[in-house]
Amino acid sequence: MAQDKVEQHRRYITTAYMFMFLALFTIVAGFIAYLFAAKVAHNSQAEVWIQAHGIWVMRSVILFMVMGLFAGLWFIPLAFYAWNEALWVTGCTVAGVIFAFIAWMYFLNCFIQGLSKYFKKKAVF
Repeated sequence: MAQDKVEQHRRYITTAYMFMFLALFTIVAGFIAYLFAAKVAHNSQAEVWIQAHGIWVMRSVILFMVMGLFAGLWFIPLAFYAWNEALWVTGCTVAGVIFAFIAWMYFLNCFIQGLSKYFKKKAVF
């Protein structure tokens, strides 16, 4: 019975990493990855290194969404047609693109780091 739980936790984390990769392209996959990782992270019977991966995925998804939201705030002036000719609107757009790129690269780095430690069966922190 205990071996079944270990395999189930490994499947959850594998699925969470799969959806974590897909979250690079759509935010809905990030929510799904968060839910699969939370199942393992909140389970007291899971192995410690598996729980660490669950917490890693949860933390990475939340930080990515917060950074993406911050990057999205810089695009708000583009919604107002009368402001499109102003130079500061172009500056805000460039800043938004830079922040979005930083968020995307951060999340890609977290995915690669976590997956490499997962294949080694080591805690990611």
